[in-house]
Order: sequence, then structure tokens, then C-alpha cells
Amino acid sequence: MSALPLSGIKILDLTRVLAGPLSAQMLGDLGADVIKIERPGTGDDARAFGPPYLKDPEGKQNNNNSFYLCANRNKRSVTVNIAKPEGQAIIRELAKDCDVFMENYKVGDLKRYGLDYESIKKINPGIIYCSVTGFGQTGPYAPRAGYDATLQAMGGLMSVTGHIDGEPGEGPMKVGPSIVDYMTGMNTSIGILSALYHRDANGGEGQRLDVCLFDTVIASLSHWLQIYLVNGKIPPRRGTWGNGGMPAGVFRCTDGELMVVVGNDGQFARTCQVLGAPELATDPKFIKNNDRVTHGKEIMAIYAGLFLKKPVAYWLNELEKAGVPSGPINDFGQVFADPHVRERGMEVKVDHPFEHSLSLIRNALTFSGTPVKEYRYPPRLGEHTQEILSGKLGYDEAKIEGLKQAGVI
Repeated sequence: MSALPLSGIKILDLTRVLAGPLSAQMLGDLGADVIKIERPGTGDDARAFGPPYLKDPEGKQNNNNSFYLCANRNKRSVTVNIAKPEGQAIIRELAKDCDVFMENYKVGDLKRYGLDYESIKKINPGIIYCSVTGFGQTGPYAPRAGYDATLQAMGGLMSVTGHIDGEPGEGPMKVGPSIVDYMTGMNTSIGILSALYHRDANGGEGQRLDVCLFDTVIASLSHWLQIYLVNGKIPPRRGTWGNGGMPAGVFRCTDGELMVVVGNDGQFARTCQVLGAPELATDPKFIKNNDRVTHGKEIMAIYAGLFLKKPVAYWLNELEKAGVPSGPINDFGQVFADPHVRERGMEVKVDHPFEHSLSLIRNALTFSGTPVKEYRYPPRLGEHTQEILSGKLGYDEAKIEGLKQAGVI
């Protein structure tokens, strides 16, 4: 098998919770050697964000929960207390041989430990030092901690998410998963890969990256935010309505709901045919997409009445034959039972010490020449401390034992 895309890249990961760890996991999937630094005793804060936890074969309480498991495969875990000088020395020694240093501490926190960018740059000028925070390294909010839900609120995402005004349950709503963390993780990976390419392919130097959740959520609002920038008007919440073609949204059928997105005029005519109302396609109020947007409430109400006449499976079959984008509202069980999802292999199995066949979510990237095939289980807390300190730094058993006794590792 060909080497993975990032084989030979070494990453020192001091990030915790979700955005930073997700990025480091993506890079680890692609072949980077990721050393995850965790606090002795408690580890990554995410380890406390349970239940559910894996079941220890010996029945002992453990810290391997779903929140931690989703973002930490393909890494090696080393416990280091960076508040102690000996711990800081370990980090600096590891950083000398790394390509990337990742951290998500509050702005300025690592400077007091001599682990800030300027300090690390002195011992490794080529380092790509990536800081992931809630609000970035500059600006009045820089010192604040930032979590996904608060950034969804502050960045405007919640203002355009939720039921349409006037409907039951109206008001701002958070997106279900920690989507801002995930998008920030992707931006972090893109930034790191770009900086590595600049350094190694363009004859550039190491540099510092400043990635934050606040910037990410604002940039992610894309065409929604562009509406405001163009005309100064704040877009209303649209519930499940689509963002471009109309009509689009969730429609109730005799036995459930489905999602339909009518993306262009041709699809509209074919959908009207399927629904048994071809005359709608020639109604002057609905002929063009802009017309249907203008008369959105009216066409959506008409469609709602028509979809109520038959079951979900019937409509999905007919819409697919007509080439109209549509789909069922799947729960997670239905997602992983879907034959297409199974064919794409979105659920992967790893052999974890606590569970022989532990299910994880595969990396979403598919390569023809360098496929991601190895998924190593998210490490137990400090599982690789001895291996890294002895193998990479040359510490003997006496020194390692002394560090344990002193609470450094």
C-alpha cells in the first residue's frame, strides 16, 4: 500500500475537547504521527463529557466516552503536567523534532510556561504553531473561553435557525451537533496543510496560525450573510425551507415526512406532474424560481396539501424517477442501515482493549492512491507515555519513574 499523504509529518497536539482534537485526528488519519498531550489523572476535558462510556472488562470506572472517542483515533497519548518545569522541558524536547505544534489554551496561557510560539520557534524555527481558540488571538474578546453553543449564538447562526416566525416553537435554535467545532477543525486542518506546503514546497518558513470558532461560524453563513451585506436586510428564519430553489422543505405524508428540494424550473414542472397538479407549472405566480420565492408561503402550502395524500415511500419513488432531489428524514439507526452508507463504509471497526469491535465514523475523504485504511483506537489516557519518553527522548526507567513520583507524568 502507498504511504499515506502525511507520512513523516510529526504533530504535537496540546488541544482538548473537540475542534482541535478533530483536526489532529484528521491529520492522523492521513498519516501524520500525532502525539496527544494530556493532563495526568484527568486527561483531555472531553473525557468527562459522558456518558456513555465504554465498559471496562474488569468493571472499573474509566474515561473513554463517546465525546472523546469521536475525535482522538490515530494518536498516541502521553500524560504531562505542563505546570511543572520538568513537564515543560518534556514538551520543549518533543517540539524540537515536530513539524506542527497545536494548542487551544486561553490566549497567553502558554507563555507563562515557556511554551508560546516565540519560545517554541527559538528551538524549532520551522515549526507550524497552530492556536485554536474561541475568539482568536486579537480583539476585545480574545481572553474569553469559547464553546460551540455560545459561538452559534454570537456568530448569528442561531438567529437564522429555527421555526419560521409565527409558527409554534418560533425563536432562535441551536444546530444539533457541535457544528462550529467541526468546521473549525476543518479550517484548522486546511491552515496547517497550507502552512506545511508553503514551508516545504515553496521554500517558506514556519509560522503561527490563528484559527477561532467565532471567525469560522461567521464565514460559514456564506450566502445567508451575503444577503445582509448586499441589501442590509436580516434574513428571517426559514425552518426547514431550502436556501435556494423553491419550493423546498419538509413535507408531511400519510405515514411520516420527507425532505424535497426543487432546485430549478424543470424540476418544479416534474414535481408538479408527480403530485398530480401539472397546472401549477404554468401558473404565472410560480413559473420561474424567483416567482416561487416571492410567493413562497403560497406554493409551500399547496405542496403541503398534495403531499398529505400518499405515504413517504410512494413519493420518494416517484420523485426519484422524475429526477427531483428528495430524501427521508432518517434517524441515526436508519442512516447506518442505509445500503448506500454501508457501501461507502462510513462505519469502521477498531479493536479497542475494552471492546473488540468498536464502531467509529470513518474519515470522509476518499483517495484513489493513498486510501485511509488504518484506524487505530483512540488511546487510553497516558497509554504511550513510556513508549514516547524512552523511545523518542531516551529517558531511562529510573528517570521515568522519578517523573511519575513527582506528578510530572
